[in-house]
Amino acid sequence: MKLIYLIEDHYSIRESVEQYLKLSGFEVASFSLIKNLRKAIDQRVPDLIIQDVMLPDGDGFVFVKELKQKYDIPIIFMTARTMESDRIIGFELGADDYISKPFSPKELVLRVEALFRRIDKSLVQNASQYKMNNGVRMDFDEITHTCYINNKEIFLTAAEWRVLALLIKNQGALVNRKDILEEGFNYHSASYERIVDTHIKNIRSKIDLEGSSWIETVRGYGYRFIDEGTSEKKG
Repeated sequence: MKLIYLIEDHYSIRESVEQYLKLSGFEVASFSLIKNLRKAIDQRVPDLIIQDVMLPDGDGFVFVKELKQKYDIPIIFMTARTMESDRIIGFELGADDYISKPFSPKELVLRVEALFRRIDKSLVQNASQYKMNNGVRMDFDEITHTCYINNKEIFLTAAEWRVLALLIKNQGALVNRKDILEEGFNYHSASYERIVDTHIKNIRSKIDLEGSSWIETVRGYGYRFIDEGTSEKKG
């Protein structure tokens, strides 16, 4: 049974979401304060955190930024902050999804279920490992989702791993933003395409070494993974 931590300071929202999640077969612990969530994580790391942003004892964005330095826990932001800039900040912090209030608890449950399906299923078939030049290696393990450079593990979020896996699967071919959204995140709205750019930026910051860029930007279209790497970063 997947364990979900829910942090939301509004009682009615917290109770409604918790009940829907439990009825869908998840184990749920809910909190109204960040300090209590911290204590719970120290005791047991969950499979997912559903995170409000505006809380009585702190900012959810700041908390997740700190949390990601220690744990790679999938995050869904659940917040009244609806501006595109807020969604971009959320995804830059490594969130896997972002749902704006007001919302249907059933919609949130469907997003949670879709997220776990994406995490549990490898996007890359018929291969367990991909070796790139210059000491870069990616293991397509459905559980660990790991990436190594010169035998040093590179820590990717689940969302970053899915994007990189999709690009490697289509090595040398152009992959447009729409396909990345649909196959990597199950999104179908063009309004989310900037989220792809955010994930690519984060991936590049982690895997690009010594001036080489493995991901080429094709302006106005999408991205291409290049096995050789390029001597100059693009886009």
